[in-house]
Amino acid sequence: MTEPVQLFVTCLVNSLYPDVGKATVRLVEQAGFRAEFPLDQTCCGQPAYNGGFAKEAAAMARQTVDVLDETEGPIVVPSGSCAAMLTHHIPDLVKDDDSYVAAARRVANRTRELTQFLVEVGHKAAPVECDERVTYHASCHGLRWLQILEQPKSLLDEAGVTRVDLPGEDECCGFGGLFALKMPELSTAMMDTKIANIEASGADVVVGVDVSCLMHIGGGLRRRAGAIRTKHVAEVLAGESE
Repeated sequence: MTEPVQLFVTCLVNSLYPDVGKATVRLVEQAGFRAEFPLDQTCCGQPAYNGGFAKEAAAMARQTVDVLDETEGPIVVPSGSCAAMLTHHIPDLVKDDDSYVAAARRVANRTRELTQFLVEVGHKAAPVECDERVTYHASCHGLRWLQILEQPKSLLDEAGVTRVDLPGEDECCGFGGLFALKMPELSTAMMDTKIANIEASGADVVVGVDVSCLMHIGGGLRRRAGAIRTKHVAEVLAGESE
């Protein structure tokens, strides 16, 4: 029987970018796994955690652990930031709760960001039709907590995508969750730098592993009325043209 993979879809994908979730399922199945979706999953607690609401974040963390620890197989997340929450911050949130320590660690050990998972299992990206030049933005949490940088780029290269380098690819786009709301001027300045670098790359499309960053960057690009678009890496690798 095909090994199951548990899809932890994330709030933004579930609410605003369902096509990213669908593309993730297709990629998991292309890699030879059976995609499953635990229906009781909710927010992992990252917004509350980042906002300093540890008690509320811990409650959501325990819910996430309860749901995922009952499942089998790898836990795949189409988001570096949410994957980092599951692998690093949830275990820390429940470290003083003896009834959750072991379960949180089991969940953390099973969790992988999507491109991290595909590379680890040896999946070779299928060729896709893409006539556009693509550049990759490295999101902060995925890069610094999970060391996700080369995995998405290697998969894009395997798929035959024309990839161009992004100056400052590892620099923050300015989103940072609540940071963009609390410090909008600074956030906008950082976004402007990122967009200038994207424009300088000559890319037609900027891709990333986090829809949160792509939402932020995409908003800035639209306000400039330019032709550059954003897409999650899963959508490109799954062969979605639009």
